[in-house]
Amino acid sequence: MIALQQRAIAHFDLDCFFVSVECQQDDSLKGKPLLVGGSSDRAVVAACSYEARKFGIHSAMPMKTALRLCPHAIIRSGDMELYSKKSREITEIIADRAPLYEKSSIDEFYLDLSGMDKFFGSLKWTTELRKFIMQESGLPISFGLASNKMVSKVATDEAKPNGQLEICFGEEKNFLAPMPVEKIPMVGRETASQLRRRGVETVKTLSEVPVSLLEAWMGKNGISLWRKANGIDDSPVIPYYEQKSISTESTFPADTIDMEFLHGELVRMTEKIAFELRQQNKLTGCITVKIRYSDFETTTRQMSIPYSCSDHILLEKVKELFKKLYDRRLLVRLIGVRFSHLVQGNYQISLFDDTQEMISLYQAIDHIKNRFGPEFLMKGTNAIPPDKKKYPVPPKDIMPYFKM
Repeated sequence: MIALQQRAIAHFDLDCFFVSVECQQDDSLKGKPLLVGGSSDRAVVAACSYEARKFGIHSAMPMKTALRLCPHAIIRSGDMELYSKKSREITEIIADRAPLYEKSSIDEFYLDLSGMDKFFGSLKWTTELRKFIMQESGLPISFGLASNKMVSKVATDEAKPNGQLEICFGEEKNFLAPMPVEKIPMVGRETASQLRRRGVETVKTLSEVPVSLLEAWMGKNGISLWRKANGIDDSPVIPYYEQKSISTESTFPADTIDMEFLHGELVRMTEKIAFELRQQNKLTGCITVKIRYSDFETTTRQMSIPYSCSDHILLEKVKELFKKLYDRRLLVRLIGVRFSHLVQGNYQISLFDDTQEMISLYQAIDHIKNRFGPEFLMKGTNAIPPDKKKYPVPPKDIMPYFKM
């Protein structure tokens, strides 16, 4: 068994992935302030170029605000199908060469290269892989190489744009020490503000705060922060398997050909597992629909899609698959829906044409489902009539979540 201190973890990150793909399609966009997102004033910025960032623009910013900061910015609506295709191409390159890898998002990968120093040299091997990815894809990519995932990710951020950086074993604390606390992954604005109010501004200062005091300030999160500030992270690289999936199916008490009922079941099942995707902060790149007829013949059909976990996008594809699949006009005994080719990611990246209201609506729906149960809120097409089921009286405090 390889000792922890001998680990070699590389973190690869495609630089401004959506922007880079757009520039690859149109050379005239290179070197210009480019925004990827919806074109309406109420849309949000899904991604922006480094040139746009100089004006203070960042992802998830309202497009209207971004255009006030940089009126001459160029907007592209985004093409998730193309981005997903490029992501899969790079995944295949890494899968063919890496001994163990984790696809942590549509544009990020962790590689466990532990033990390779005995044969090739981890830095040499990783450098050659980076060159090959850029040669094959035509896209810029950066990497950080360190003894754990957290330090390698920070190293990648420091290596950008289009660079590489190795942090040798034993140098983790020195590397992190001068950085502001916000550089630690998962330290957001609120946590950083709490730390700064207590005089903790750099990672070095944070590493010197007694762990018991940090725990008193922030609970278990304080212990995690102390470990990260000291360059400690023993989280494993989780092997990535395309066959990982989330699925559900329903066998009916009586075989049916009632299309309204079947469509209602598709809505219910799609909503259910789309919510599970968002709970796990994952996106799906493949949908499968299954039908079992009254004579027990079972058929399935699937399609690859741009990565998503949004109900309205997934439901459209599920219905499309069902329409193509249901061709025997026999009574149906069972239907099922499965999402596979899962990657980590936030559903907002697929909402290029959606407004802030749509994003807020998804957040409100998930908040209510988390609080009261996933079946408390559902689409009207799948709702059970009042005379068939008694629903609890909606709490008075849920309505503010729907104010846009």
